[in-house]
Amino acid sequence: MSGGVDSLRAAILLKQQGHELIGLHMRLVSGPTGKGLGTSPRSSPEEDLYRLAGAFGIPLRIVDLVDDFEARVIASFLSAYLDGMTPNPCVVCNPQIKFGVLLKKARQLGAEFLATGHYARIATPGERNGRWGLRKARDPGKDQSYFLHGLTQEQLAAALFPLGDVLKSEVFRWAEEEGIRPEIPPESQEICFIQTGSYLDFVRKRVDLSRYGDRGPIVDLDGRVLGEHKGIFAYTVGQRRGLGIASSAPYYVVDLDPASNTVTVGRAQDLYRQELRADRVNWVSRDRPSHPISCQVRIRNQHRPAAALLTPLENARVAVRFREPQRAVTPGQAAVFYDGDRLLGGGTICRTP
Repeated sequence: MSGGVDSLRAAILLKQQGHELIGLHMRLVSGPTGKGLGTSPRSSPEEDLYRLAGAFGIPLRIVDLVDDFEARVIASFLSAYLDGMTPNPCVVCNPQIKFGVLLKKARQLGAEFLATGHYARIATPGERNGRWGLRKARDPGKDQSYFLHGLTQEQLAAALFPLGDVLKSEVFRWAEEEGIRPEIPPESQEICFIQTGSYLDFVRKRVDLSRYGDRGPIVDLDGRVLGEHKGIFAYTVGQRRGLGIASSAPYYVVDLDPASNTVTVGRAQDLYRQELRADRVNWVSRDRPSHPISCQVRIRNQHRPAAALLTPLENARVAVRFREPQRAVTPGQAAVFYDGDRLLGGGTICRTP
């Protein structure tokens, strides 16, 4: 139970189905955790969540995962940016923290399942391949299956997603009818562990950037120096603003090279790529294919899955060739493979020359 409306609604649906519940709230950062969830300016998010869960008869426990979260999520987040990647911390958190460390804590309390407020659907093992699977949510605008592609078969067997067949509008309507909408904090699209400022401020505070080169050249595709960057961690593929390059037509970041501490820029048409490679691939709803397969590939959460031919490689890697070139293929983001609404698997987009 994060304190948001989705996890609360998921809990109430399970309770209505007759399940015995224990509410678990993950404490992920030390110190103040932001504004209170309720109307009292002196209440903390945890105090507000205790009160809200208690009003629905749900016992709540705070699970301190600060050290685990620091070691598994924040450390990889910082490392990725310094390596010229654009990480997605939720993709790491779900298998390693929520359905990793937290699931173990839940089982120690006697729980059989761990439920969250994710918008996704679980497919039980069928006769075809005997595997647990994932499917997109009923609400296409809220589908979060992309963030769950790293879950293992054991984790999926213990997972429940009560909102998989629920529309977000229905959740908001329920909160209004219960009169609790004002008590629930507004939803944020920001990174959960960055309480104030931007991710750039966060990286600067946590890393000695003098070891990595906080200045370097911005070059075009022909190698001509056009300007100076402020550290490659401050840029991402597809970025247009903040380059400081005077030009009659806009430039966009097309590559980040940590080895040479160089940011490469090009024009809009230079952002398109027809191929990518992904590593650390986890197969979910099917076994690893032994031959190339046709599927649809999503290269970021809001990306519309695009038709592609996927070729399995050694060492949990795949090569993806799109039918049509895709814009801003970004190393560090997840490439997730679908067959219609069925999530086949996914991995991390690699840096390639």
